[in-house]
Amino acid sequence: MSLIPPFTDDGVLPVGDHVLTLAELLVSPLVLGWRDGSDWDVPWRQELARNLVVLVNHLRQVGIREVFVDGSFVEDKPHPNDIDGYFVCDRERYLSGELEARLQELDPIWTWDADRRYASPYSPKRQLPMWHKYRVELYPHVGQSTGIVDAFGHELTFPSAFRQSRGFAPKGIVKIGGLP
Repeated sequence: MSLIPPFTDDGVLPVGDHVLTLAELLVSPLVLGWRDGSDWDVPWRQELARNLVVLVNHLRQVGIREVFVDGSFVEDKPHPNDIDGYFVCDRERYLSGELEARLQELDPIWTWDADRRYASPYSPKRQLPMWHKYRVELYPHVGQSTGIVDAFGHELTFPSAFRQSRGFAPKGIVKIGGLP
């Protein structure tokens, strides 16, 4: 039995935080699909999931314990472009640059500096270095706004922004569990 519920009729996860360990994610229907013979791009989804594991392990090494995964990877889209997500961290640690510096010791792709974004033939917008190497973007959440708005035009923080569809309907998200 799957630890993740099937998609709703709108092609998103049911509302709620669906907790999966990294090991469970790798063998979940989000990666392997729910049905045989579908157009679900299992090899691509496996690659994205393995890349996510690398980045979550970096975060774990610097003490991050709450990571959430969203975007087309957790929707009924056979070939998602990437994985989007966020992690909860200490505001001072982020603002001081200490968190980014520690992560860059593990891999220099860790930055959220808009000036470090560059073009890709696989995306209509300029992307961060982590996206170019891993096709995953994980953002720190310290209570800041995201640039994503709700149906009324109010800017949202990561938790609420990631729990709504493009049509503003509520949806579920994956929380990576088992991070000691």
